[in-house]
Amino acid sequence: MFLEPDLPMLRFPLRLLVTAALLLGASASALAQAPVLGSPSLPAQGFQPIAVVPSADAVPAATPAKPRPRPVARPAATRETSINADDRRPTLTPDTLPSTALASERYLEIVRAGGWPTLPKGTSLKDGSKGAVVVTLKRRLAITGDFEGEMAGDVFDGAVSAAVKRFQFRHGLRQTGIVAGRTLDEMNVTAQTRFRQLASSAQRIAGSTFAFGPRYVVVNIPSAHVETVENDVVSRRYVAIVGRPDRASPTVETRITAVNLNPNWTLPPTIIKEDIIPGMQKGRNVLAQKGVKVFAGGQEIPASSIDWSSARALNYTYRQEPGPRNALGLVRIDMPNRDAVFMHDTPSRNLFGGDQRFNSSGCVRVQDVRDLASWLLEATGGSWDRKAIDAGIAKGERKDIRLARAVPVAWVYMTGYATPDGVIHFRPDVYGIDKVGGGALRQLGADVGG
Repeated sequence: MFLEPDLPMLRFPLRLLVTAALLLGASASALAQAPVLGSPSLPAQGFQPIAVVPSADAVPAATPAKPRPRPVARPAATRETSINADDRRPTLTPDTLPSTALASERYLEIVRAGGWPTLPKGTSLKDGSKGAVVVTLKRRLAITGDFEGEMAGDVFDGAVSAAVKRFQFRHGLRQTGIVAGRTLDEMNVTAQTRFRQLASSAQRIAGSTFAFGPRYVVVNIPSAHVETVENDVVSRRYVAIVGRPDRASPTVETRITAVNLNPNWTLPPTIIKEDIIPGMQKGRNVLAQKGVKVFAGGQEIPASSIDWSSARALNYTYRQEPGPRNALGLVRIDMPNRDAVFMHDTPSRNLFGGDQRFNSSGCVRVQDVRDLASWLLEATGGSWDRKAIDAGIAKGERKDIRLARAVPVAWVYMTGYATPDGVIHFRPDVYGIDKVGGGALRQLGADVGG
């Protein structure tokens, strides 16, 4: 659980949690007091708990796709996004909720005080820059606690560069110390939007019953990375590719139960409906291109026997066999859940080098997934280390390895969050969830895979 009622330290943050929830639905009048921002009312909404996912040993059978609202379109960002590989503080801990609620109240105070100044479009500042815009930059960074130096002077010096790097660290950007591109864009996001991100994120995780343990895995979808947490610190952090906006990754809480080597892939309804059938209708033999076989009643049937213009084309089982073309790559992390999503390898490893890593059909692709697999299997008698995993993959045969002890895993959607030491982080609201309400993520992410 996130909250234990008998902990005295939570009396104050618990008040803030209630405040954060109410602020989203009932504090439009309070926000209207902001003399500069003058923003519209925030949407009313109740607590939207992250669903507790029942365990299951098999991927559920294909079911009709659920309708999903269209996400808010976002422009492409400049190439500046990064993961903080050296930061050992977990994104999600039992203290994330009260810490984030406290941060949301702090940002509400900033909103009420008038927010912060913006920098002119096209601004480019670095060490040695001078002028009035540097003074504005220092004021901007001081309001959020990134700059604590001398306010006098208009020179971009070492203290200002350090403050910019702190800002970049908190926003998941490369720590260049240069203000331009994405860094400039993030600095000009309004204080009200940042408040909304913190309060909305706190609200989304308020109903969680995630079973924290000594070892667990976290995917923060907006960050597009995977964390393995051991004894309250991040032991490893991996670059990830998560669902694109029209096939969003859902929030999930479950347990990792097995690692599959050389997996096959049963295509989910969304992929069949939106990729396979249209391709076959246009005369492109996408089944042969992707190495997908079709089955009816457990027996393989030729693609030529299917009427691709009929709705019956959805009723068959489509399976991609193990191999270099398999969309799951060579490793699949089994985490039973009702959305049939999971973490896996990919044959398109070049995508990990990109900064906009929202390209999957809902599942989470993990860079160096073999290393993740070896971490998960450390308690399995020591017989499945990295060398053994590589050897098992080299055989080319499917191998399912059950974990000696299931590892809790949570996929969360936190666009704003705070660590217990008070550092406040922000990530892009790539699915537009903060705008449409915290409960929409389940609908956006339903019935996806790949």
